[in-house]
Amino acid sequence: MNTKLKCLLLDDELPALSYLKVMCEQIANVEVVKVFNDPAKFIEAIPHLDFNTCVLDIQMPGLTGMEVARHLDSKLIIFTTAYKEFAAEAFDINAVDYIRKPIQKERFEKAIAKAKTILETRETGDKQQFIWNTDKGKTVIPVMKILYITSSKTDSRDKLFVLEGGQKLIVKNIAFEQILALLPPEQFCRINKKDIIALKTVLHFTSEEISTNILIKNEALSLSLSEVYKNEFRLRIGS
Repeated sequence: MNTKLKCLLLDDELPALSYLKVMCEQIANVEVVKVFNDPAKFIEAIPHLDFNTCVLDIQMPGLTGMEVARHLDSKLIIFTTAYKEFAAEAFDINAVDYIRKPIQKERFEKAIAKAKTILETRETGDKQQFIWNTDKGKTVIPVMKILYITSSKTDSRDKLFVLEGGQKLIVKNIAFEQILALLPPEQFCRINKKDIIALKTVLHFTSEEISTNILIKNEALSLSLSEVYKNEFRLRIGS
């Protein structure tokens, strides 16, 4: 599928805006619909434009990129900024990616590739399986086969997917928030800072621990239940 990203670009600095536009124009299946250097005018134009992706600077006079993003329901968002302290908030908004300035072309291309993958899965209309960028290339993973997702031990930006039958795949450079945005919430739940489980795997649980039927090296996997995610887990599991 040749998924086309239709992009709006927003940065109050004109040189940065021009650089973003040039990079976008050099990537296949990326169309720059319009560029803005004023966040207020950007918001005004939203209802009148056909787009699916936004590249937003965070630090701008008047309105921040975070504030603008709250007007962009269901759109894919890539944040750019010179400040690292906004990373956590960016992923709370379900951003596709967060890129530090000065932006490197290769890093920007990776962010665009992630956006394309997410858009592809949306456009298939088939929520029973998704396409993920894995250590083996683009991989179709049926939702029903996913048992457990955890942070990779070698790089926390990557996630280890444990599937039925003992198969394991590394999904590259993706946040838990992005994963949860795709998976059906009635079937999956985040239970601590580094783990998502399929609710069908739960055997027993206490206020601090979940026992599952997932076998790792022939032993049933038990995982900690964090206070932060406890209420959500109980709601999902029907307790």
